[in-house]
Amino acid sequence: MSARAASPTGRRRVVVGVSGSIAAYKAPTVVRRLREAGCEVRVVATEAALRFIGAPALAAVSGGPVSTGVFDDPAAVEHVAVGEWAELVLVAPASADLLARVAAGRADDLLTATVLTTTAPVMLCPAMHTQMWRNPATVENVATLRRRGLDVLEPADGRLTGEDSGTGRLPEPQDIVAAALSALAHRRTPEAAAQVLAGHHVVVSAGGTREPLDPVRYLGNRSSGRQGVAVARAAAAQGARVTLVAANISEDLLRGLGPTVEVLAVGTALELQDAVRSACVDADAVVMAAAVADFRPRSVHSAKIKKHVLTPGQEGGAPRPAPIELVENPDVLAGLVSRPPRTDGVRTLVVGFAAETGDADGDVLAHGAAKARRKGADLLAVNAVGQALGFGDVPNAVVVLDAHGAEVARAQGTKDEVARALVALVADRLAGTCADAQ
Repeated sequence: MSARAASPTGRRRVVVGVSGSIAAYKAPTVVRRLREAGCEVRVVATEAALRFIGAPALAAVSGGPVSTGVFDDPAAVEHVAVGEWAELVLVAPASADLLARVAAGRADDLLTATVLTTTAPVMLCPAMHTQMWRNPATVENVATLRRRGLDVLEPADGRLTGEDSGTGRLPEPQDIVAAALSALAHRRTPEAAAQVLAGHHVVVSAGGTREPLDPVRYLGNRSSGRQGVAVARAAAAQGARVTLVAANISEDLLRGLGPTVEVLAVGTALELQDAVRSACVDADAVVMAAAVADFRPRSVHSAKIKKHVLTPGQEGGAPRPAPIELVENPDVLAGLVSRPPRTDGVRTLVVGFAAETGDADGDVLAHGAAKARRKGADLLAVNAVGQALGFGDVPNAVVVLDAHGAEVARAQGTKDEVARALVALVADRLAGTCADAQ
C-alpha cells in the first residue's frame, strides 16, 4: 500500500541516498539545501559512504537518523517503508559501483533495496573518475538505467581526486537541488493530489469515552485520540469534508486541523453514538477510531463518593467500595452496519478499529478476524496494544481486514503514516463504489 500521499504539512518528501565516493562530502550541503527549500529529508547511506563521511554529520543536517542496512531493523521492513514514503529518491553521489548494482537489480543494502522497491522517481547523480565514467560497462549501465526511466544526471567537468581533471565530477549541490525540485514540480503537487476525496464527507471518531461514576471519577481507557486525529487530518489533506467526533481529546492535538474539519466534542459512549449517527446521515465514509467503553455504571452518583460511606469490610476488616453495577453500552460500529443512518440510498463505507491483545484463546490477528466477521464493517484495522504499543505518542502498525476476516492490507509507521495509508484505502474503495454506480 502506498504511503506517498501529500504530507499534511505540504512539504515534499525526499530520500537522499549517499554512496561510496569522495564526493560524499557534498551530501550534507545537498540535504541542507533541500530542507531550506521546504522538503522533508531522510538519508540512506551505504557502508562505503560512511567511510568518506560520518553518519553524525548526515544526521545533523537531515534532522533524523541515517539508515544503512536492511538488517538494522528487519521487523520494520524499512526498505519498503522508506520507498513508499518517498516522493523522490535522490542519490548524490552515485558511484560507479552503485550504478552497476542498481542496473543489475541488486538489493544487497538498504539504498539499493529502496531504489528497487520505490515507485517514486529516482534521480542518480554520478561521481567518479573520468575513466570509470567512460568505461563501456558504466556507459551500458547508464543507458540501461535511463531506458528504465531513472534520471541519471550528467556529471560535471572539473578537478577530480588528486591532480586529475575531466568529466566525472559531482555536479554542484545547488544544481543537484534545482534538478530535484524541478522533478518534484513536474509530479502531481500536494494540492492536486489532495483532490482524491474532494466532494466526499468523511466522519471520524477519535479518543476514548469516559463513563462517569460521580462528578470526579469515571471509567475510561488509555486512548489519546492521536490515531483518529491523524486520520481526520489525512482525509482533509485529500480534499474531504471531515467531521471529527472527538471523545476527550486534548486541545493541543486538535489545533491546526484546518477549516474543512468540524470537531464535535463528546464525553460518553452514548454521546459519541448520537454524534456519529447524526453526522453520518450524509457521510460517504465513517472511520471509527475511537476507543468506546463497552460498559457504563447503571447509576451515577450526584456527589463525590466518600470513604466513610463505603461498605464495611467483613469480620472487622477495612472498608471496601460498594460494588458498581455495570450495564452494556451499545455497539456503535455494529449499529452503523446493521442500522445505517443514511437513508437516501447511498451506502456509507464503514471502517472500524480493533485494539487487541493476545491471550490463551488466540493471538491479536485471530481475535481481530473474529471481530471483523462479528461486526460486519467493510474494513477493520486491527492493531496490537500494550504498555508501549498503539496508545499515545508511539508508532503504530495495523492489519486491515475485510468483513470476512481476510487480510486486505498492512500499514505501519507513525500515526500520520498509518493514517495516510488507511485514507488511501478508503479513497480507493470510494472510487470503486462510484465507478460501480456509474
